[in-house]
Amino acid sequence: ERHCTNENCIVLNSFQAHNMEQVYLQLAHARHRELLHEHVSLFPSDFLLECRRGSGFTYRGTKSQTVSGITCQKWSSSTPHVPRYKPNNFPYAGLEANFCRNPDNDTGGPWCYTQDPKKRWEYCRLPECEDTCMYCSGENYRGQVSQTEDGVKCQAWNSQVPHRHGYNPSFFADKYLQENYCRNPDGEPRPWCFTTALDRRWAFCNIKRCSGEPPSIEIETKCYTERGQLYRGNISTTRSGKTCQHWDSKDPHVHSRTHRNYPCRGLESNYCRNPDSEKEPWCYTTDASTRWEYCQVPKCGNQTRVPLDEDSPPECYNGTGVDYRGTVSMTISGKRCQAWESMKPHRHLKTPKNFPNSGLEDNLCRNPDRDRAPWCFTTDPSTRWEFCNIKKCLSVVILPSRPPPSNRPSCIIGNGVTYRGSRSITSSGRTCQEWSSMTPHIHVTFTPEVNPNKGLEGNHCRNPDNDANGPWCYTTDREKKYDYCDDIPQCELSTKCGKPAIEPKNCYGRIVGGCVSNPYSWPWQVSVRTGYGFHFCGGTLIAPKWVLTARHCLKRSTRPSAYRIYLGIYKEDSDERSKQIRDVDKLVMGPDNSDIALVRLSRPAILNDKVSVVCLPEKDYIVPSGTGCFVTGWGETQGTGGDKYLKETGFPVFDNKICNRPEFLNGVVTSKELCAGDIDGGHDTCQGDSGGPLVCPDSSKRYVLQGVTSWGYGCARRMKPGIYVRVSSFIDWIESTIS
Repeated sequence: ERHCTNENCIVLNSFQAHNMEQVYLQLAHARHRELLHEHVSLFPSDFLLECRRGSGFTYRGTKSQTVSGITCQKWSSSTPHVPRYKPNNFPYAGLEANFCRNPDNDTGGPWCYTQDPKKRWEYCRLPECEDTCMYCSGENYRGQVSQTEDGVKCQAWNSQVPHRHGYNPSFFADKYLQENYCRNPDGEPRPWCFTTALDRRWAFCNIKRCSGEPPSIEIETKCYTERGQLYRGNISTTRSGKTCQHWDSKDPHVHSRTHRNYPCRGLESNYCRNPDSEKEPWCYTTDASTRWEYCQVPKCGNQTRVPLDEDSPPECYNGTGVDYRGTVSMTISGKRCQAWESMKPHRHLKTPKNFPNSGLEDNLCRNPDRDRAPWCFTTDPSTRWEFCNIKKCLSVVILPSRPPPSNRPSCIIGNGVTYRGSRSITSSGRTCQEWSSMTPHIHVTFTPEVNPNKGLEGNHCRNPDNDANGPWCYTTDREKKYDYCDDIPQCELSTKCGKPAIEPKNCYGRIVGGCVSNPYSWPWQVSVRTGYGFHFCGGTLIAPKWVLTARHCLKRSTRPSAYRIYLGIYKEDSDERSKQIRDVDKLVMGPDNSDIALVRLSRPAILNDKVSVVCLPEKDYIVPSGTGCFVTGWGETQGTGGDKYLKETGFPVFDNKICNRPEFLNGVVTSKELCAGDIDGGHDTCQGDSGGPLVCPDSSKRYVLQGVTSWGYGCARRMKPGIYVRVSSFIDWIESTIS
């Protein structure tokens, strides 16, 4: 049929789809995924693969060029070729935009009609999917090898036994974490897996390399797009003017970013590259005092981003945020934004090329289509887009003076979800429309009948949808459907440290035994995570912009961008509305190689009833032996329950003399450490609690941070108390650093 030139051709190989089960066609021009028909069974990851299985009948990638480099014609177009295969005739074939497809199950693979009037159709060049071998570092390996290179059976990805981890298949559908098959979801040199051996958490797998050439890529030589992983230019100088170290050299910096470990990353000579998904190209430097720096490679489009001064006020937007050009890249629910130039995991048409004046740079929140606020596509395959976590700029408005009723607060807590005051005029001076009224603006969702518990009485400002910008209302202005009341003052919450709004259980149970804490009763507890969002250590909020943790928690990378901090959470999967996520912009290691470190947040935490700071002890204070203290964390409970929730346990602190007895820890505890636990075993912290807090109540019933979880012999073992860094020994260093 493809050789025919008109609509009257006889179809020899008709497309059959009756045996399929379900298809999700994610339209490129829409911001919403639509279930179009229950027929073809495809995983979300099938939409992300740029390779073909067999004939490529199920290929749903975004390749749109033929083997000879001709751009494909849109399937819905009749110019220059009148097609037989069109979206309305073959609705289950994925005939979207001008992407290569195989609607007739051609054994030659995916193809397309071309934009060349002299060439009706042509095959597309797509590599076979890596089902039996791997290219490069095996990022796209989809085979079924399920044992490590030394023969140990792999742990299933959806299992937390024997090793707990954050690689949940449902959260990372694009990583294809099936069964217990070896995969490479996080940029390691080759596929790996968690093992079923108790004494070995993970190991690499022995996957053979494919014999053919790796999938071709369209390299960039003059500038870079997205994160610069395709950049193959010759720039070899950092932003500060330092010369790059050769990738195959170990002088002056020893590293593992070599061509052998990362064979498809272009690590030749000393050119700037991005082998490990950093935010832009970088290199190790020839300066022994500076391990690495970002490079002075220009971004395609000549868009210059002005870095915000760390002392600048919080970012905000005016109006609907069409002109917002800030650097927020996080949605209201804490999801990371997808780059505007990227088609993974969501295909779309909101690209810098199509919207050249909308500032669509990197993965920064923007409003190219004049929605009600800045938004972005998300990196979560199950959530196509969300509004961003940006407040609206305050405007100076003179409001009428009206004392609020004594029984209703005239201030808000956090973003005002619980606000029940009588304010009924927006920040711009507009009168609010009654929530039960449909005049002048018709609305469906936010009415007293649909949401009876949201306080939607009268025409008072409310926040029924948990908007990050605060209370709002529909207005009586026909030209303005809704507006914010975002200048309502914040209630004066207690700024006293160590005073949780929710009373802790204070149970002398055991973390290993699964003593689940009261939700948000330890509001200074934070989760230290990788850039991918995997929890691996705890930490403590000691100031709005500073977290105290253990040095060994930061040994995986010296780059601040490798970590993220989650605050205001109770569940490890962090699906709460109260969650705050902060990037990290500075790491400060403790003096004298001590196991303590400070992490500076990219912007201050918002203090509320679920996020607050702990008290610091007096300099060189010694906790009296026998004092009852508490540790918290999401660490292992060895199968006894509560694995997904923040846990707590109480136990006594012991004098170092006792801990250093031969029958206990035999002299290994230093003066800058303290030990605590149950001599009989059972009360202790475990893996996952490293870096977390040990707090002790003082005479005023404030909780004071006395220790940072550091190390120990095993987990809740008899005669082996846990070891904690003594915070009071580092007060001078802490105060000088954060000041």
